[in-house]
Amino acid sequence: MSSIDASLTRLFDAPGVTDAALVDAVTGLTYATAGRDHGAAAAAECADLAALIGDRLAAAGADGELESVVVTLRDQHLVLRTVPRQGDPLLLTAVADRERTNLALVLHRLGALAEGVLA
Repeated sequence: MSSIDASLTRLFDAPGVTDAALVDAVTGLTYATAGRDHGAAAAAECADLAALIGDRLAAAGADGELESVVVTLRDQHLVLRTVPRQGDPLLLTAVADRERTNLALVLHRLGALAEGVLA
């Protein structure tokens, strides 16, 4: 198991997390996936979503770069967290069951993993 795969697997310590992925934020290329559905199908769409939100925020006059996005659906949370690096940024994505998860814990875990996923 690679260190990236191990990092994604640590996300499952947070109750309710069902899927995780590491994606290139610009191209949508998926580097690693883990979980029930392995998150690969939605990875490129997550990159598109983050780009759209970042662009719209910039157009609205927001300063700074996008750090995280939380999308709440009826049964799930989709959480995106940027991973800054040399070149194109990466996205850590997690899907969590809305009834079983603590959203703050998922955000905290993604933030901690974002700092060390490329180490």
